[in-house]
Amino acid sequence: MPTRKLKQIAIYGKGGIGKSTTTSNISAALAASGYKVMQFGCDPKSDSTNTLRGGRYIPTVLDTLREKNVVKPHEVIYEGFGGVYCVEAGGPAPGVGCAGRGIITAVELFKKGKVFEELNLDFVIFDVLGDVVCGGFAVPIREGIAEHVFTVSSADFMAIYAANNLFKGIKKYSNSKGALLGGLIANSINAPYAKEIIDDFVKQTATRVVEYVPRSVTVTQAELQGKTTIEASPDSDQAKIYRRLAQSIAEHEKSIVPQPLEQNELRAWADKWATHLLALANSEVQGQAMSI
Repeated sequence: MPTRKLKQIAIYGKGGIGKSTTTSNISAALAASGYKVMQFGCDPKSDSTNTLRGGRYIPTVLDTLREKNVVKPHEVIYEGFGGVYCVEAGGPAPGVGCAGRGIITAVELFKKGKVFEELNLDFVIFDVLGDVVCGGFAVPIREGIAEHVFTVSSADFMAIYAANNLFKGIKKYSNSKGALLGGLIANSINAPYAKEIIDDFVKQTATRVVEYVPRSVTVTQAELQGKTTIEASPDSDQAKIYRRLAQSIAEHEKSIVPQPLEQNELRAWADKWATHLLALANSEVQGQAMSI
C-alpha cells in the first residue's frame, strides 16, 4: 500500500471555548469523508475524544505509564466514530508535576514507535489547551510536530487574549521551523457584533477567519448523547458547517506568521470596542424611550 501524505494539525483554544467540540466534529467529518484520522487529546482533563466514543473516556498515556513501566503505542490507541483513532495524553496527579508533561511523553512514545507512518494516516489532529503556550503545551508548535495551527476563539475578550498569546508563541518559534498559523475558527458567533469584533481582531493581527460557527442546541443535544454533531445530527445545519470547516482544513496548504498585538495595543483595541458597544447600547435605550 502506498504511503499517504500525512498532514499534522494543532487546534488550540482557551479552556471552555468549544475547542474539543470543534476538533471532534472536524475529526468525525474527515473520517466520514473517507480520511484516516487520529485525534490526539493534549488537555490534562483528557476529555478530547469522549464524544467520538459514545461518551466513554479512555485510559491516558500517562495513566497507563503509571500502571506499567513499558507501554506500547497500540495499548493507548482506541477506535472511535468513523474509525477515528483516539489518544489522550493525560496529565499528572492533581497538584503534582507539569500538566504539559503528558504531551511530551505521548509524542515521544509515538514518534519512537513510528505509529503515524504504520497506520498510514491522512491527518493527526492535536487538541491542545491554549490558555498558556509554554512547556509541553508548546510542543506541537515549537518542535514543528504540527504543520498548521488553528485557534478556536469567540468574541469574548479572554478568548481573544488567549488567541493573541498563541500568535506570540507561533511568531516566536517561526524562525526555528515551528508550526505556522492556518487561521482562526470563530466559535459561538451569535451575539450582535460578535462577527465584527472577530473580523477586526484578525485584521489587526494579519490573520484570517476559517469558519464562523454559531452556538447551537444541536451541539448540546449531541454531546448529552456522548456524540459529535456529525454522528448525532448528520443532516443538521450545524453538521453542514462542521463539514465545510473540515473540508477547508483538509484543503489548507499555506500557513502564515501572525502579527500579534502587544499587551497595551490589545488593551487599547478592547477599550475601543467597549466604548463603541456602550454607545450603541445607549442609542438603543434612548430610541426605545422616545418611542414610548
